[in-house]
Amino acid sequence: MRRERVVVLALDGVYPFELGIPSRILGAADDRYEVLTCSVDGRPVRTNADFGVTVEHGPEALATAGTVVIAPVAPSRLADEVSADVLAALALIRPGTRIVSICTGAFVLAAAGLLDGRRATTHWQVADRFRRMFPRVDLDPDVLFVDDHPFLTSAGAASGVDICLHLVRKDHGSRLANSVARRCVVPPFRDGGQAQYIEQPVPEQGAASTAGTRAWALERLDEPLTLADLSGHARMSQRTFARRFHDEVGLSPGRWLIQQRVVRARHLLESSDLTVDQIAGRVGFATGASLRQHLNAAIGVSPQAYRRTFQTAR
Repeated sequence: MRRERVVVLALDGVYPFELGIPSRILGAADDRYEVLTCSVDGRPVRTNADFGVTVEHGPEALATAGTVVIAPVAPSRLADEVSADVLAALALIRPGTRIVSICTGAFVLAAAGLLDGRRATTHWQVADRFRRMFPRVDLDPDVLFVDDHPFLTSAGAASGVDICLHLVRKDHGSRLANSVARRCVVPPFRDGGQAQYIEQPVPEQGAASTAGTRAWALERLDEPLTLADLSGHARMSQRTFARRFHDEVGLSPGRWLIQQRVVRARHLLESSDLTVDQIAGRVGFATGASLRQHLNAAIGVSPQAYRRTFQTAR
């Protein structure tokens, strides 16, 4: 099987943790990816920590990539214009190449004009700044990542893990993505969005969590769960449960249930020969038409197209 070359661009001020995510996650995908790291001039790069990093490649590596990853830099280095050397490096990327940003890497893509008219995300703490600088970008600061092919953007720090697992899942299916997640001791899929990580008032001492009810619901996705069912299991009023659920997950209970049903449906489309109607019943959608609607809203494709893509990747 052909290995896809992934080239990570490290800029001055890069965060070391995020710089290493593509190599760590994609490198655990059974030799499906070759990950290289480059700088705009082939020279060592200063990080935002007390050390620098030496890279093995210059910008010419970008011209050989099937996927390019823009690693994030410290917010103090963000600007509304891209330097000439960065623009020259980006110009080497071949048309149609998949381009991924982690955290503030989205600022680089937006400043180069590559995200105009597209949906994107970045770290919630710099979202207001991003909007002021790049009003032509449709920013969604509530999600962990956005896939607006061929551009994919992710939120802060660990969301780089989420988006790299998404690449594996998209390219080779959930089975390999889950295997990679186990090897790296990370969750294969994080539910909710950035809202659950935004600073919130400290809950009252002894306040109950909705985590147990979420686990309970995941075992009963085929049932027509209602807000009354969920709040009853949690032994809370519906109003209190809905508020606490949103504070913890960043989504309403209804949206979260739909998201989980879509995730389960994608797994069954990949791993089984069940019909669309059968899968809809197993994950709690009333009809195959409902599954088609929600899958299309989530990832922009029909169940049949999704299954064909996975079978080709497999």
